[in-house]
Amino acid sequence: MKRLIAAIAGSGAFMAGATALAERTPGGISMLPANSALAEQVHFFHNWILMPLITFISVFVLALLLWIAFRYNSKANPVPRKFSHNTLIEIVWTGVPILILLFIALPSFDLLYKEDVVPDGKQETYRGDGQTGDFVFANDFAQGRAVIRPRHLEVLVDDGSGARKLKHRDDYRLSGLGDPEVVVEFETPPAPGTSIVVRGGRSGISVKDCALTARYFDTCEKHIALAPTMTIKAVGYQWNWQYSYPDFGDFDFLSNLLPRDQTTADKYLLEVDNRLVVPVGETIRIITTANDVIHSWAMPAFAVKIDAVPGRLNETWFEADREGVYYGQCSEICGIKHAYMPIAVEVVSRPVFEAWIDGQRALAGMDPMFDDDVKLASAKTGDNGN
Repeated sequence: MKRLIAAIAGSGAFMAGATALAERTPGGISMLPANSALAEQVHFFHNWILMPLITFISVFVLALLLWIAFRYNSKANPVPRKFSHNTLIEIVWTGVPILILLFIALPSFDLLYKEDVVPDGKQETYRGDGQTGDFVFANDFAQGRAVIRPRHLEVLVDDGSGARKLKHRDDYRLSGLGDPEVVVEFETPPAPGTSIVVRGGRSGISVKDCALTARYFDTCEKHIALAPTMTIKAVGYQWNWQYSYPDFGDFDFLSNLLPRDQTTADKYLLEVDNRLVVPVGETIRIITTANDVIHSWAMPAFAVKIDAVPGRLNETWFEADREGVYYGQCSEICGIKHAYMPIAVEVVSRPVFEAWIDGQRALAGMDPMFDDDVKLASAKTGDNGN
């Protein structure tokens, strides 16, 4: 039994290791490295639950077939028995699949819910004065989403040496859970100048480096995803994407496949002339629709895949952990040029993003939106030609 468990765990470890190496390499067999907490959970579900389970079932069924072929062939068993039913076997092969599906359902339903519901978390920042020990958090969420448990709140403090997350009961206490105002109570008032950040909401996403059992039963330490800071509309056409930024003046641009002679061999069919640009560490809402046929906006690094349907608006979200350029492709067969409809997302720092926004607004004949004296020359990110 120990060897069986070790083998199953080993298969999951192999797949996890393959994920870290599969940077779109020819012959790669696994998923690309995750760039969001939600994508980490999707990879865990695949690598440590589905793959070991599928491997075990496949090997077990293969062993049964081989055993039957050798044990009950006409030479080894010239006089077959004349029974046709076995009540115990029929109960087992009906009951065991049901139990397996229930085992899979525990994490999958929770994961589907997190992918479907756009986060509504919020944070409030306070400044310590050395005397105040109670800080009030407004529990004004929509009905059914209010903070009612300690795990719906996280408290971070920064005294100048870096932010650290506090532990409930050890570092602070809570009162008023479920009420319009929740009070965070410190036994010792924070020192003057200390920054206190309180995040609240039910959009908890498991953090990395969590034990297997804790991940499976969804008891990992949570990172509360905040409500979207912006909405981006993606419209699918045959065969390109149109992106618009309604929160920043509603300018829009087309994103087309970059020709072979304008990119490298490994980026052809992935690179575009105008990338979608978003800031790192912020919740981004994506709204999709289409102008002609059904398309699908898919970005594997963020565990995002949502259909763009004519006459209908669908929405999803992601929160990128790291800066960089990430690639995806339309995942619906939308016509003869379906393979030539890539998606490229460039994740940048907030200052670079704001400079890029001002650059796009200037191209659209609008005034700058951010007055932080960032040079528009820095708005050009990577090879984005927009």
